[in-house]
Amino acid sequence: MFDLTGKVAVITGSTKGIGKAIAEAMAKAGAKVVVSSRKADACDAVAAEINAAVGDGAGSATAIPGNISHKEQLQALVDETRKRLGQIDILVCNAAVNPYFGGMADIPDDAFDKIMASNIRSNHWLCQMVLPEMKARKDGVIIIVSSIGGLKGTPVLGAYGISKAADMALARNIAVEYGPYNIRANAIAPGLIKTDFARALWENPEILKQATSKAPLRRIGTPEEIAGAAVFMASDAGAFMTGHTMVIDGGATIT
Repeated sequence: MFDLTGKVAVITGSTKGIGKAIAEAMAKAGAKVVVSSRKADACDAVAAEINAAVGDGAGSATAIPGNISHKEQLQALVDETRKRLGQIDILVCNAAVNPYFGGMADIPDDAFDKIMASNIRSNHWLCQMVLPEMKARKDGVIIIVSSIGGLKGTPVLGAYGISKAADMALARNIAVEYGPYNIRANAIAPGLIKTDFARALWENPEILKQATSKAPLRRIGTPEEIAGAAVFMASDAGAFMTGHTMVIDGGATIT
């Protein structure tokens, strides 16, 4: 049910954190994964690490760098993947930015625009680039890594939360538009995860206490605890799930 043998998965922002964990898990499930982020050396290192870990009996990793902020680099990522691996079966839009930490009243316009461009428009671009081939094959999976920030308000991550709510809507709309072509689109909404991206949150004792004290599991998560959901969504195990957001937060949003 969770076998991805023969599938090609492109994962953005996959040289660390959640993206890297998803790339590792999908490779172990048999997929050929494309490791992509801005820095070529980081992509090469993670691809080599994955290939060493999975061995000959599972999928393999290919490094193709690209900056999600530039449309031409996203197109190059898609084109190079097709050139090397033939097609794209699974797209994981994981890369995101958050250059501002604070109240909405004080966010500079350029920071707001950067968040919206990178976290929404870039995902929209990338989906536009891969959906036509998925539609022609009548098969494909889109996974967007969102956040519980898109489900609730926050005094310090407002613009980021807006972008993540939009990512959930993007998954829903793709699901409706492309479902008749056997294409599924879902989002994952992690809670606080111990990554470099969220370091400003979990390194702050007050924020960490606030985030964990009322959560049923009383702790933050790890990237590996998100990766399994992506494998589920991409595999036959998740074949009847589309248009939804899976919340993985240790129970933080239910209390």
